Amino acid sequence: MKLNLYQIDAFTDKIFGGNPACVVPLTYWLKDEILLKITKENAVAETAFFVEKGGKIHLRWFTPEIEMDLCGHATLATAHCLKTILDYKGDKIVFETLSGDLTVFVDKDLYKMDFPSRVPTLDYLPEIIEKSLSIKPKEVLKSRDYVLVYENETEIRNIKIDRQLFDQINLDPGGVIVTATGDNCDFVSRFFTPQASILEDPVTGSAHCSLIPFWATRLNKKELKALQVSERVGKLFCEDKGDRVIISGQAKTYSIGNLWTE
Repeated sequence: MKLNLYQIDAFTDKIFGGNPACVVPLTYWLKDEILLKITKENAVAETAFFVEKGGKIHLRWFTPEIEMDLCGHATLATAHCLKTILDYKGDKIVFETLSGDLTVFVDKDLYKMDFPSRVPTLDYLPEIIEKSLSIKPKEVLKSRDYVLVYENETEIRNIKIDRQLFDQINLDPGGVIVTATGDNCDFVSRFFTPQASILEDPVTGSAHCSLIPFWATRLNKKELKALQVSERVGKLFCEDKGDRVIISGQAKTYSIGNLWTE
């Protein structure tokens, strides 16, 4: 079977920036084992698959290892693919997902994603994670992911992970966010996933479901600008809406092609 395949760089306005995601439109759902094989072959952090159903679009996200309950950059990539390549009509796209209905509003070249808020609460850090970090956090919180708060942006940029230790813990489907106030933005972050084929996710939209309510409260601001300071760098425009958050970003199409399944 021949399928269309689009690779999109999300949360960036330039090629080779942000977070690459593959987008594969389907007319019906293939077996999960095939979706995982396609995702492994694509060798990016996430592949999004979607099937149009009436007025909604059923959207699913896979890493090379598992299906995810929520993914920001692949949602943004899918919206960008629909609008700029597949000629989707209208500036409001509703996705039916494992995290409920997710709406993306298109405002010129900006994609505004309405996601659930995941407020992190104080927690303790498992010893194995603490030992794997080159710099220890000053605060530890947790929602789906661990949220580790640091003194400044320099510490975030300089953190190194001892992967041999880090991979001894299983957080599926979560990960570890490290964050601090930014030098030229409201806050910065990085995101790491133990036992994943890609240790550091370049830009993690879903992590901002926790980062936005945390920093909105800490900084007493409802609208915030954020950078994920991975090697590829991602730029996010954020808004706290109580039980929802708005995560906005741009995207660029990297490649358009085809794939063949068995």
